[in-house]
Amino acid sequence: MTRPSVRSDRAPRIEPFRVMQILQRARQLQAQGKDIVHMENGEPDFPSPPGVIAAGRTALDAGHTHYTAANGLPELRAASASSYGDDAVVDASRILVSPGASGALQLVMAVLLNAGDGIMMADPGYPCNRHIASLFNADIQLVPVDETTGYQLTREHVEAHWQANTRAVLVASPSNPTGTLIDPAELADINEFVVSRDARLIVDEIYHGLIYDEDVPSAAAISEDIFIINSFSKYYGMTGWRIGWLVMPVEYAEAVSRLAQNMFLAAPTLSQHAALAALDEATEPELLRRKDIFRKRRGYLLPALEDAGFIVRTRPSGAFYIYADCTAYGQDSDALCEQLLEQAGVAVTPGSDFGHHDSSRYVRFSYANTLDKLEQGVRRMKNYLENRS
Repeated sequence: MTRPSVRSDRAPRIEPFRVMQILQRARQLQAQGKDIVHMENGEPDFPSPPGVIAAGRTALDAGHTHYTAANGLPELRAASASSYGDDAVVDASRILVSPGASGALQLVMAVLLNAGDGIMMADPGYPCNRHIASLFNADIQLVPVDETTGYQLTREHVEAHWQANTRAVLVASPSNPTGTLIDPAELADINEFVVSRDARLIVDEIYHGLIYDEDVPSAAAISEDIFIINSFSKYYGMTGWRIGWLVMPVEYAEAVSRLAQNMFLAAPTLSQHAALAALDEATEPELLRRKDIFRKRRGYLLPALEDAGFIVRTRPSGAFYIYADCTAYGQDSDALCEQLLEQAGVAVTPGSDFGHHDSSRYVRFSYANTLDKLEQGVRRMKNYLENRS
């Protein structure tokens, strides 16, 4: 391959999103006629709710194919603000509708970070967070975390790893890849410290609708100083619509809107109209039904993996992932995942996709697949691992 004559310094620094490479290879194998059980993909297997699809069609038929304002449809901003319900009073002026949660995160980083500024985040964590930070030439300050804190940052972590150039701290609750939560009191403590250092806390809540065992308030209930990223992709089942939203401190609203005008113009108009249906109370019973299915899948997969020899050190409370120690099999997770895909026909994601801390010890399983498929995947893995030479 010919080397490009001109390219940015940042492009070679950004690592690939490995789960997408695994998905691509799995699809290649499927095209060759091999049956693959997908336990790698962080995408709900359900189609978008019927009301959402109908709203999208109605919007198309009505000719809603032009740009909206950069910060989104006023009625969607109002509905997103109201979705916080009893957790917090959020004014619609603090809401910006974005092209997916990734679009919201880009806007936050663009408004907070100069080149060389530090952004602190947990290791392991969602890989694209650090990759997006690289686009802004930020100093990515990864903090090793483990099961003792549920693979989450604590105030103690943040204080101990604070640097002179730290300008933001990013957390996710529930998190990807671990599905764990940050206790609201701990989150408030983190925010108190961050604000005292004239920095900002960013909370990724894209899996907040998928919390199974407890009622946990949004970070919006803690402080209006916090940037909160949310999405219609996971709980609402709208991945391909590419639509999310951002809650921001009011003093940033004008600047973030101005950035959005230049970076995206606006979120997809049809998707915004469809998202209104996702927030309608008529859609809620279907969303709760699907949430219960995810809960049942977790109830199966967690003990099944442990029975197969994987070690799950912290029970996931939300999302649809299980982060499991695979050291019992005597090889690093990249090699194990490759063998499971090529030899057993099961696609899972190695820990190396999520950071560097103990990454060779861990694999991530997604239960965003049917219970029958999960059972089939576990049988295949057990059979392969018990009989390999």
